[in-house]
Amino acid sequence: MARAKSQFICQQCGASYPKWVGKCENCGEWNSLVEQLPVDTGASAVARSSGKGKALTTLRLSETATETKQARLATGIADLDAVLGGGFLPGGVVLVAGQPGIGKSTLLAQVAAFIARQNQVLYVSGEESVSQVKLRAERLGAVDSESLQLASSNSAEDIAASIQTGHYNLVIVDSIQTLSLADIASAPGSVSQITNSSNVIIRAAKASNTAVILVGHVTKEGSIAGPKVLEHLVDVVLNFEGDRYGGFRVVRAQKNRYGSTNEAAIFEMHEDGLQIVANPSASLLAERQNLDGSIVLATMEGARPLLVEIQALVNPTNFGYPKRAASGFDLNRLNLLVAVLEKRTKLNLSDKDIYINVVGGLKLSDPAADLAVAMAIASASAGRKLSDEAVVFGEVGLGGEVRSAQGWHARVKEAKKLGFTYAIAPKTHKDAFVRGVGDLRQALIDYLQ
Repeated sequence: MARAKSQFICQQCGASYPKWVGKCENCGEWNSLVEQLPVDTGASAVARSSGKGKALTTLRLSETATETKQARLATGIADLDAVLGGGFLPGGVVLVAGQPGIGKSTLLAQVAAFIARQNQVLYVSGEESVSQVKLRAERLGAVDSESLQLASSNSAEDIAASIQTGHYNLVIVDSIQTLSLADIASAPGSVSQITNSSNVIIRAAKASNTAVILVGHVTKEGSIAGPKVLEHLVDVVLNFEGDRYGGFRVVRAQKNRYGSTNEAAIFEMHEDGLQIVANPSASLLAERQNLDGSIVLATMEGARPLLVEIQALVNPTNFGYPKRAASGFDLNRLNLLVAVLEKRTKLNLSDKDIYINVVGGLKLSDPAADLAVAMAIASASAGRKLSDEAVVFGEVGLGGEVRSAQGWHARVKEAKKLGFTYAIAPKTHKDAFVRGVGDLRQALIDYLQ
């Protein structure tokens, strides 16, 4: 019998090619093709499956039985429970993704130790040995308990079989990129291995009503490594963001079938593990010096108001093309705001290098950060400062107009709590605390001294 001809599968998008090429024509990634044996998906496979189905039994909405509310597994961290929608739901599958060293394994070890006080927990590591997992647990102060079981395995079949026994209330798999199925020839971490391994584990979780946590790697661009279908298969996707070398770490839900995606948990790494930051706004502003280029932004992390310092540095460029750099802020948005400043306020920034930094390692995606960033650039360029008593928020349009911001009541409340006396914000927000501005030019003329 002739040997089946292999195919080359893109590890980013799953596209297949009869021969190796350097660049995937579907997604544009370079060196992402891996050789795999073909799966029987031709006309013969379709023909064998046709005609074997039967009509579905349907019910009206009023006839459908409502499932009783199931008790969730609390994590012991109130803010993390809020992000999850109340804790881990039995039968639910959660994907936790973050860059290396951010603290994923540390957080899950803390959660596993707490849940094991009253429930059966299995921690499976595909990256470390059992002794290495034990060392981390001891460092975090986890109490030795018969309810917390450890294992080291890279076999998705073995992990699924352990889940199907029904002996565990929670199973943690660290990580999905290290698992493989014996029937698939490709290496662990490939598209086919991740897709099929996660399918096997998810089916086992649903059948045994066991809560499962899958740890996922991320690419250098920050997206979850592997096929996009992985995010569709699971019930909850948690992103662990921040600077692994310092600052705050933020856990937010990118997808949540059982709760809101507007919550965020803010952590700080200590010797004994990750701890919730009780008052992040005060911590972020504790070392602030009111210099030119420094603006306090009232932003939102999910549904939580947060005050953070925006820093800008503007220097004459030594080259023909000025440099724009941003830490914690979108670079394309920065270029847009620089263009608006030049056009609408007559500031000359074409021969200036501009640097933006969000203090604390946070990454802002809030449109209302526009006004603070623009004022920080103008402040650094002109050498003028904003009052210590002011916070800033508002979205800036291409015409220089300042647009309304969502959740402005919560932003104002947080600013009042920390002792600020007024907010420079869109004039559409009617409040005694708000000093409204209609456009960017007015904000710069009236409040930069």
